[in-house]
Amino acid sequence: MCAKRLMDRIAEKIGIKGQVKPIKSFDVIGDIAIIKIPNELLDYKQRIAEELLKELKNVRVVFRQASEVSGIYRIRKLEWLAGKKRTLTVYKEHGCRFLVDVDKVYFSPRLSTERLRIASLVKDGETIINMFAGVGPYSIIIAKKKPNVFIYSIDLNPIAVKLHVENCKLNKVDDRIKVILGDAREILKKELVGVADRVLMPLPEIALDSLDSALSGLKREGVVHVYIHVLYEKREVEALKKASQIVKRKLEKLGVTINSISTRRVREVKTRELQVCVDVSVTKKYN
Repeated sequence: MCAKRLMDRIAEKIGIKGQVKPIKSFDVIGDIAIIKIPNELLDYKQRIAEELLKELKNVRVVFRQASEVSGIYRIRKLEWLAGKKRTLTVYKEHGCRFLVDVDKVYFSPRLSTERLRIASLVKDGETIINMFAGVGPYSIIIAKKKPNVFIYSIDLNPIAVKLHVENCKLNKVDDRIKVILGDAREILKKELVGVADRVLMPLPEIALDSLDSALSGLKREGVVHVYIHVLYEKREVEALKKASQIVKRKLEKLGVTINSISTRRVREVKTRELQVCVDVSVTKKYN
């Protein structure tokens, strides 16, 4: 059953269907459900959570998302509503397992398809840098699908890095992923200059302003995956075209040759705003 139909059924059971704007979706990470509840439904939050537990047999905990993602660690405030009172869970995706603390690290199950897409693009023998790795989903899925690669996986959040190290061991890829705690923008300019065939930038809030660092980590020729949020007025294709133009202008200012550029709709962030990945192959004028 889709999330919208399930929430409609729950709304009907507790007698609020049709009274207010419906809840359309929620995230399930491992056995933890995280739900956004509008202010007008806060009086019903406990009952909504309890019904969700009854309906979803694989869910043991329900939290309400009490704030947007914010801060340097990209975390959100959570309010416990029902089930066991814990924040650590094991999430499964594409044959991999990930320890995730939903209160201490950023993680989105909505990027599952995108993570697999990136892994499918990686070529045998590549060296990859993941600038904003979190608990390691992109890096570990790549390493699992493409065994003959090496990945530098960087994050600023010490708890995310600790879990990333554990996740590498859990998935038996710790021999081909080096997990690094620190600011990727500085690390690429000082310690990882010119080492990568491919650089991942899955942090839309700062990816564009970090392109110079990404290029520092890249070999003379390579691929960068730039994630950005883009507004549009009428059609989603506008956002894709706009994203391509934004990244192209930035790279031209940085003095690189663009060999190819393409865009991919990742997900809807909010009404008339998309997260877009710009895949760009470049040649630097210097190594």
